[in-house]
Amino acid sequence: MSTKHYFYDYLFLIKQIIMTIEQAQQAVDKWINTTGVRYFSELTNMAMLTEEVGEVARIIARTYGDQSFKESDKEKNLADELADVMFVVICLANQTGIDLTEALQKNLEKKSARDAERHKNNRKLQ
Repeated sequence: MSTKHYFYDYLFLIKQIIMTIEQAQQAVDKWINTTGVRYFSELTNMAMLTEEVGEVARIIARTYGDQSFKESDKEKNLADELADVMFVVICLANQTGIDLTEALQKNLEKKSARDAERHKNNRKLQ
């Protein structure tokens, strides 16, 4: 494993200590109920999530793909757009009663059982 990879693992652990998923859900809920007044409807939040994912896609396409940035896109920040996606996902989880910590743990368990050998045996990944 490269030093860069270890650095990102370390950075991830530090950020976990700073804010857990549960704390993020609580922080978003507090913001919504004070600054945001109330949650938008689930349908509105789904549309907003689609919009935010599109903004992430635009940055990825221009940074790592073949398209060039428009002048109006040069100030866009991938980290900020990913945070926007997380914010809306957390809103949807909060308003539908989903504990994202529990959901992610179960999802990782599912993927680990399902894909235990799948990726190791994928020649495309070798």
